[in-house]
Amino acid sequence: MKRRSMMTLGASVLLALAATSAGAGAAAADPAGGKPDNAGQQKTVTLSADLTELNGSGASGSATAVIRNQRIDHIEVHAEGLTPDAPHAQHIHYGEQALNECPTLQLDSNGDGRINTVEGVPAYGPVVVSLNTTGDTTPASFLDVTRFPVSSGGILDYSRDNIEFTDVAGTGYPGADGTGTAKQIADAVRDGEGVVVIHGLDYDGNGIYNFSEEGASELDSSLPAEATDPAACGVLE
Repeated sequence: MKRRSMMTLGASVLLALAATSAGAGAAAADPAGGKPDNAGQQKTVTLSADLTELNGSGASGSATAVIRNQRIDHIEVHAEGLTPDAPHAQHIHYGEQALNECPTLQLDSNGDGRINTVEGVPAYGPVVVSLNTTGDTTPASFLDVTRFPVSSGGILDYSRDNIEFTDVAGTGYPGADGTGTAKQIADAVRDGEGVVVIHGLDYDGNGIYNFSEEGASELDSSLPAEATDPAACGVLE
């Protein structure tokens, strides 16, 4: 298996950054010797991820995804230890030239002792799916705060069905804009290269996202780093 390997305080949308294994076993042939009788299931796989903390958030959890062809039939994310009663942007990340794994402090390029979202991209890649509650799930909904789940007392339970993969620019494929097709991205995620990342953590412990000593988000200076830094991460395998 190859492993090459954000939340506004308002309701604005911030665009995406930077712009699996296939079903095991051969399908049984039908009695007439025609196409396999379960050909539609050959590209269906169930993946899971153990979510572990980033940036000392104390968060942990799990994610499970059932992927068929170029669609996520069903996905669930369950986590605890998150900032209580706050929205948490969450996504599936993937990049053709990324490590497709969770980042470590080795990627802390400015030496401030934490990994911000951009610093983590070489590890987990750009956003390819926004795991929000309603509406568009493309990277265009990267930070639409009104549609991401809110943790209840620090616990997040999320599920959604029928999420289509889409073409995404900036994913590192050949071409001027690095666009990966929906099929390429779905195949890579099915192959264990998709990374689930939950964003948002309360560095100063005051119960809200604010401009703590970590300052502004590198993505938008009007946002605090607390709202956009990654809090938990896991690889779908």
